[in-house]
Amino acid sequence: MSTGADTFDGIWRRTVETHGASPFLLFRAESGETTTWTYAEFDDVVGRVAASLAAAGVGPGSAVHLVLRNSPVFVAAWLATSRLGAWMVPVDPASAARDIRTQVRRVRPAVSIVAAARAAAFTEAAAGEVPVVVEVAEDASDLDPAAPLLQGAGTPEAHAVDAGARIAVMFTSGTTSEPKGVELTQANYVSVARTMAAAAGLQARHRWYVTLPLFHANAQYYCFAPAILTGASVALTATFSASRWVPVARELGVTHASLFAAPIRMILARCPAGEEPLALEHVWFAQSLGAQHHRAFGDLVGTLPRQLYGMTETVAVVTADTSNPPAHDVIGPPVPGRAVRLVGIDGEDVPDGTAGEIWVRGRRGDDLFAGYLDAPEINARVFTPDGAETWFHTGDLAVRAGNGALRFVGRVDDVIKVAGENVSLTEVEAAAAEAPGVLEVAVVAQPDPVRDQVPVAYVVPKDPSAPPSPEVLDEWAAHHLAPAARPRAWHFIDELPRTSVGKVRRFRITAG
Repeated sequence: MSTGADTFDGIWRRTVETHGASPFLLFRAESGETTTWTYAEFDDVVGRVAASLAAAGVGPGSAVHLVLRNSPVFVAAWLATSRLGAWMVPVDPASAARDIRTQVRRVRPAVSIVAAARAAAFTEAAAGEVPVVVEVAEDASDLDPAAPLLQGAGTPEAHAVDAGARIAVMFTSGTTSEPKGVELTQANYVSVARTMAAAAGLQARHRWYVTLPLFHANAQYYCFAPAILTGASVALTATFSASRWVPVARELGVTHASLFAAPIRMILARCPAGEEPLALEHVWFAQSLGAQHHRAFGDLVGTLPRQLYGMTETVAVVTADTSNPPAHDVIGPPVPGRAVRLVGIDGEDVPDGTAGEIWVRGRRGDDLFAGYLDAPEINARVFTPDGAETWFHTGDLAVRAGNGALRFVGRVDDVIKVAGENVSLTEVEAAAAEAPGVLEVAVVAQPDPVRDQVPVAYVVPKDPSAPPSPEVLDEWAAHHLAPAARPRAWHFIDELPRTSVGKVRRFRITAG
């Protein structure tokens, strides 16, 4: 059992000692009921869950498989696993049977904690493969004193937990390929807590608003970890609701939020007209927003959102927009402690104004992830050692301006050549999402006998019964996009294939 602040459990224990009477978690269930725990109250829950897991065979080095949506059970299991020196594997609770079988085969969990609503599907997918399966209801009642998960007696046997011990394996979103397992350490979570608390200027009086899935990095890295470090609180909702996002934020008294561009566009489209604006102090966002959407969301929440750039693999963010006012299309300069290169296909640094792959320098298992699970060939490809540190090749492209700030371009395979000109599909999507009658859009590449490749747009209309005509969209594109970036066709679809945090899975869209 860890006792020092160089582990995530050590940070938690220190905050419980100094902020025990302060609110830690507010959980708003789908019913609208909100349950609140102080740090001290939740620490008692964590101890009980840790005892239950230990009794089920979880110890240092064990894997605990979490098949849960946002819930206090998830948070308690995460902290209890950390305390035991074990590691969690948080996955999408809507994972298909094939995905569940793959996860179980790859991580061999000692225990799986599964939402009762998904228990039958889980059992069908992994029957007999997991020694212990715990079913939970995913609401506050499963952390009542009488809940089965809290029936562990006594204190688990103390074990020294090293800062380099594995704390989690998180599977990537799989927007362009099959998911990879990102290995993370206790030290990774300490590093992200410190970096993100400083980046957001977080204080104990602040309250994060978490509506994105907890099984992904954003909510853990940018919200929960820095809140735990500083004694701030977190308001967690069971699900994301675009139409209710603003009134629930007001109800829960939040000050900080973190979102992706797609949920922001959904909130703007679904928020009722005349909704009273919020007065948030800080909002992070990732991925590109058009200027109109950036300004409109700032008006709605009371502060212009600041774009940042990071990945599950980089742990803390790499860059953040610190300009005043923040820009809609800038991910900013590297945050303190980060070193970044923009590298061309020849392996050399590119000049300012030219797109290059983002390479991030750091220490594996500290401020960079430890590596991909059971994938030595991939690790050899994405890491370039540099003395005691290493350069991680992110696969993302950016352009550096003369002032040192970076602008995100997209994934390496998101940039296409149209008659010799580079076109970022990510940037076309951000612009086209502001076209008349468009709710959201994905842009993919289509082979062309003359131009090599051309962009083609798949549009979800604001009003499915009256979509904008292709002629109207062509006219809009002629005024707002460079010739090479204008979609050569507009296809209308009911919805885009997305990951659970709203990223578009382009590889599931077939250009017509």
